[in-house]
Amino acid sequence: MKLYQISLSSIKRRKSRLLFLLIGLTIAISTVIILIQISDAMNKDIATKLDEFGANILVVPQRDELSLSYGGISLSGVSVETKPLTEAQLKKITHIKNYKNIAAIAPKLLETTRIKERNVLIAGIDFDSELKLKKWWKLSGKKPRLDSELVVGNEVAKKLNIISGDELNIKNMRMKVVGVLAETGSQDDEIIFADLKIVQNLFDRKEQLSLVEISALCYDCPIEEIVAQIGNQMPTAKVMAIRETIQSKMAAISQFENFSYGISLVMLLVGGLIVFTTFSASVNERKKEIGIFRSIGFRKKNILQIIITEAVIISLFAGILGYVSGLVLAKNIAGYLAVNSTSITVDINMLLSSLLLSIVLSGAASLYPAIKAANLDPTEAIRTL
Repeated sequence: MKLYQISLSSIKRRKSRLLFLLIGLTIAISTVIILIQISDAMNKDIATKLDEFGANILVVPQRDELSLSYGGISLSGVSVETKPLTEAQLKKITHIKNYKNIAAIAPKLLETTRIKERNVLIAGIDFDSELKLKKWWKLSGKKPRLDSELVVGNEVAKKLNIISGDELNIKNMRMKVVGVLAETGSQDDEIIFADLKIVQNLFDRKEQLSLVEISALCYDCPIEEIVAQIGNQMPTAKVMAIRETIQSKMAAISQFENFSYGISLVMLLVGGLIVFTTFSASVNERKKEIGIFRSIGFRKKNILQIIITEAVIISLFAGILGYVSGLVLAKNIAGYLAVNSTSITVDINMLLSSLLLSIVLSGAASLYPAIKAANLDPTEAIRTL
């Protein structure tokens, strides 16, 4: 009889004890799979939502040192440019390798104008892109539909006594205010927003831009790579990552990962303890059997192989059952947590990893009982017969 046949025969004789071991290992592996899958799905979901709420990359032209502030970010002057940023350059972003990671591109042209005897900053924007980038914007009124329609910031409306429906004269063009921006606590409160093309025409800066705000999905691609790719496509522009935004996103994501790893480690320790306890008890029960094996010529390594083979066979079943049950439960749990579960799919690499994890865990936990069994004195074991 071959050694693996002895292991299989032993498993059949001790069904109840090894069933307990199988259940324990399966629970441990399935819990790890659930936590990894849920954590990964939550991280992707959170990263996507965070990436869609605000810019994390800023593109500005090369300028002389005259500064204005926008959104708390120090920018070069909007009037003196050495290498203007153009819409033609902006189109090159579509050619970068990780363009699929770009969630929103919001170009802007910033100019100053006088309204009601006061200097005001006016921003030419693409309203669709801006609203996609800044989902926290709330308008009292409506979104501009015509080129001649405006949105004014909350502070501008207060200081200049402007309400929806008013008409403003900007560079001899009558433009209608159709919306007032609710207070944001940012520089947006002190800006008038108009259609990009209109601002370019009014200030004779056709095709030119002051800056471009970009929201990049940086979950599966380092933001530095996207910045470098944009920089290669736009060599005359200055491309910067807004590091504070990125770091806050990564900190939020890492918290979920650390939690999952901690719980997974605890479950693996519990699983290892179950294997150790089960095989230790099994060795004590099998002293007579092991003594007979040793007396008929089985070497220590043969006894060791028999015990380890039993552990590996059980762990293979536990790895498969743990992965399947973990995958099914993870998809259901994701639904209750309002997490997008589309990323939770059958992954061969994850299945192989669960098998490997189960085998390593069982092998390591059963090693000491196996060595103990191999070192049993056959004479002492046979005396118990």
